[in-house]
Amino acid sequence: MPSHPLDVPAFAIATGLGSGYSPFAPGTAGSLVGLALFWPLWTLPFAWQAAACAALFAIGTAASTRVARSLGIEDPGIVVVDEILGMWVTLLFVPMSAWTATLGFFLFRVMDVLKPYPARDLEALHGGLGIMADDVAAGLYANVVLQVAIVAARHASL
Repeated sequence: MPSHPLDVPAFAIATGLGSGYSPFAPGTAGSLVGLALFWPLWTLPFAWQAAACAALFAIGTAASTRVARSLGIEDPGIVVVDEILGMWVTLLFVPMSAWTATLGFFLFRVMDVLKPYPARDLEALHGGLGIMADDVAAGLYANVVLQVAIVAARHASL
């Protein structure tokens, strides 16, 4: 039972509307939710996309902090709002298509698992900040690789 009225929305946000409860690969389930939620955002101007990312970072940090404290676990597996945001960062500045969405999804999952430097070190930040920051870094890495792939595909088709 929630011990505080804010626990209900915090759990809903932190678990990606329940996708974090997936019995198989909750991070992947959260990434799929992130992809689905970003799809309507991609038509907006970049400033709006960036503002949505910043808002989700702030809200996700607060929600994941509350859930982690409530469960007494530093980085609970059910918290997937970080994967949602990581997917959004992966897809910033990207022309959306089935190809870029699919490649972006796979690149983000790879970067989220590998956590190249300094992404892994960001996990050491306190509370929800550490939960969120490493996935933002993984999203930035995935975005750069995706941008390179897009340019390479354009040049290959010339």
